[in-house]
Amino acid sequence: MSVAHDHGGFGPYTAEDLHAREDEGRGLELEDGWLIELSRSAPHNWAARQVQDILQEAATDAKASVFIAGGGDWEISTSAGIRKPDVFVVPKSVARASIIDRNPVVIPGIEVLLAVEVVSPGSGSERADRVRKLKEYATLGIPQYWLAEFAPGPKVQIFALDDAASAYRLVQTVDAGNVVDATVEADTTITVRFDPRMLTEF
Repeated sequence: MSVAHDHGGFGPYTAEDLHAREDEGRGLELEDGWLIELSRSAPHNWAARQVQDILQEAATDAKASVFIAGGGDWEISTSAGIRKPDVFVVPKSVARASIIDRNPVVIPGIEVLLAVEVVSPGSGSERADRVRKLKEYATLGIPQYWLAEFAPGPKVQIFALDDAASAYRLVQTVDAGNVVDATVEADTTITVRFDPRMLTEF
């Protein structure tokens, strides 16, 4: 009788395994040694693209030296392994080190200024977005975490890090017809204002 190896609840996969795949791990995250498929659909991807564009315009207006990552292929390192936030903001120098110098290849999660996940209702990744990543990103010290929703109606929840508790507190819940009013601190303050209705406008 063969006995399976006990990895203490952790799976057998590493970042090297993720990147060695023929598809280079596209559409997958590495969570506690397991390869987790991301739930992405056309409405999800459109909402994420809208958030990325909104943040890019705000960063450009503020003349902030930041990089707005999106598209689901950019990776950050976390305590769980490798995450691919739908949209995130990092200093331009950090992105340059990863893209040009390839050192490190994976962007360190501790460098992220804002992480945004777009929730796909009823998907396998919904719980991770609402629960797991809320704790994981707070532990990293990411100052803000946004949850954007496109169904049943557009909505954005903004969580700010409580440094003393190493946990997020909900500071805004904004539905369509109202205005998200937030700031992201980089080398300069980025002011972001938009109606969540934009997440589903085409």
